[in-house]
Amino acid sequence: MPAGFDDILLVAIVFVVVMLAAFWLAMIIWAYRDMRSRSRDPLAHLLVAIIVFLLNAPGLFIYILLRPRATLSETYERSLEEEALLQEIEERPTCPACGQRVQHDWQACPHCHHRLKKACVNCDYLLELPWNICPRCTTSQVNYTSDGTIATNSRHVKPSEPAPIDAKWVASQQVE
Repeated sequence: MPAGFDDILLVAIVFVVVMLAAFWLAMIIWAYRDMRSRSRDPLAHLLVAIIVFLLNAPGLFIYILLRPRATLSETYERSLEEEALLQEIEERPTCPACGQRVQHDWQACPHCHHRLKKACVNCDYLLELPWNICPRCTTSQVNYTSDGTIATNSRHVKPSEPAPIDAKWVASQQVE
């Protein structure tokens, strides 16, 4: 065999060994960093690096099978989303009488007819029931009746009677 061939073979073997060592080191570093992104436990970080160091590709395969599914940032984002949803649910007002969801600008509950808010006598701004002055126009909200006594606000709203139906819409009427 020529001497040049032995040198080329030696260079190729050294190159393959260096590439395998670099790949092995890269697997160890990747597993360590991946575990760091998935756990706060430094012992777990070290244990994963040791397993991949000792077992090489099978150790990496074992780690991939057993690693936590979500990273810490994904877990944090999911908890923020859940907290935002819970906060949205808590912020929606409910009727104090029946517990049904109501809008913040409703004056009465459509389910039980309980009065939720009252309109200002001057500017029609919606006020909480106990308020006796409008924060927008500073008008007093005390209503006096014709005999001079203070009118009381009922907390229950009676539904208004429907308007009578015009005779031309009634089916029993003869249309000429």
